Amino acid sequence: MLRVLLAAVLLALMAGCALLEPAATASRPARETIETFRIEGRIAVRRAKESFSAGIDWRHDAQSDEIVISGPLGQGLARLTSGGGAALLETADQKRYVAADLDGLSEQVFGTQLPVSGLGRWVLGRSAFGGGARLDEAGRLAGLSEQGWVIEYLRYESEARDALPELLQARREDVEVRLKIDRWSLAR
Repeated sequence: MLRVLLAAVLLALMAGCALLEPAATASRPARETIETFRIEGRIAVRRAKESFSAGIDWRHDAQSDEIVISGPLGQGLARLTSGGGAALLETADQKRYVAADLDGLSEQVFGTQLPVSGLGRWVLGRSAFGGGARLDEAGRLAGLSEQGWVIEYLRYESEARDALPELLQARREDVEVRLKIDRWSLAR
């Protein structure tokens, strides 16, 4: 009897999940109108012979960003915040770096400017600076070139026109940034 009850509960849960997913996707705003999001995933940065990969938890809105970078076991490695005309990086070893914006901060810390200001739009599958764009068969951004960066959209969450990117790659000279998005949360 207990086995049958467990099977029924499991089937109900699985059916409930299957029904909720399309409803959640259908009720979210169009990709072009999204201004506030949270993504959880993984990021990899490669420059010349150096490479770095970590978990990423990024909260973004029109005025501010908070990006938490974590190691393989979830321990915090760094926290980046921006807004109000300043950007701050705090590391696990208590070092603090300050700049006017996230692009300047990345140049100060890494010796090269990472595309942080563009990432907020690029991650949504939108052009940040009006650069040359290439569309896929569904009408989504497949790639673009902006401010010396070449961005490729390697995978979207589905085949729908308003699907959000799951995997993208940005390259410039000897720097490559790869972002794998495991979870999207959008403000309603």
